[in-house]
Amino acid sequence: METMRDRFAPALSRMLDEDPRVAVVLAEIGKDAFREAMARHPDRVINVGIREQLLVGAAAGLALTGLRPVVHTFASFLVERPFEQIKLDLGHQDAGAVLVSAAASFDWPAGGYTHMSPGDVALLDTLDGWTVHVPGHPDEAETLLHHAVAAGDDKVYVRLSVQSNRQGRVIDGRHFVTIREGRRAVVVAVGPVLDAVLAATEGLDVTVLYATTVRPFDAAGLRRATQAAGNDVVLVEPYLAGTSTAAVSEALSYVPHRVLGLGVGRRELRRYGTIEEHVAAHGLDAHGLRARIGAFVEAGRAAVHV
Repeated sequence: METMRDRFAPALSRMLDEDPRVAVVLAEIGKDAFREAMARHPDRVINVGIREQLLVGAAAGLALTGLRPVVHTFASFLVERPFEQIKLDLGHQDAGAVLVSAAASFDWPAGGYTHMSPGDVALLDTLDGWTVHVPGHPDEAETLLHHAVAAGDDKVYVRLSVQSNRQGRVIDGRHFVTIREGRRAVVVAVGPVLDAVLAATEGLDVTVLYATTVRPFDAAGLRRATQAAGNDVVLVEPYLAGTSTAAVSEALSYVPHRVLGLGVGRRELRRYGTIEEHVAAHGLDAHGLRARIGAFVEAGRAAVHV
């Protein structure tokens, strides 16, 4: 089955051919996928070696010369390890770049905790001005990559994963998409968790919104959904649980509301196992989600009748 990352390199290679402003910066990881592009564009496909701080610093320098750098490696090496360079070389200098990560929260369990990054989006949330895309299918990944590269000099993070929904959705890089409508609560499913959320909420009277762009947060879209479904909101995110609960509370600050944030827990799982085992351990499979979402919705219904 084709993954988001399988789609990424060919799509970006075509952009290199078509747009002389596009550059690619790598740190060993992913270099083989760009071998042909590097031969065609040796001045715009740059491998800095295993030097992640330099990876981001070099991208910032390219951006300051007028290029649109796309920076790629695993999320833990792209966001966590060179965070100071993201903060200063990109943020402080107001230099735009597109950061495209792989491995996500636990896509390669055998690699251990060094190759896991459930806190990447929360970490970027400490900085101003970042757009964050979380595709849930290879088609969406390609669409959002095009949006990111075309976004002028903005700072954009695209979070790729081997976890994927069965089908891609029509997305615009800004708004939530309504998948199902109900009257008891709103469930926001982010990226690759949508299929599990739909299975978990089957038969529940809830609205399901699909989010592939989480920053900026579509506050207006959420408020529209709550007009019919009420102000109980469940967030299901494929990274650190609760990352976007503050955004929900801000969107609904004018009304009483309840928020349940589901996602990857803080406790480190030291027996690395498989992706499926991690999903289940964090309660992000359909069974775990059904239990927690169902209890939350029932508690809201009980409160109404008190």
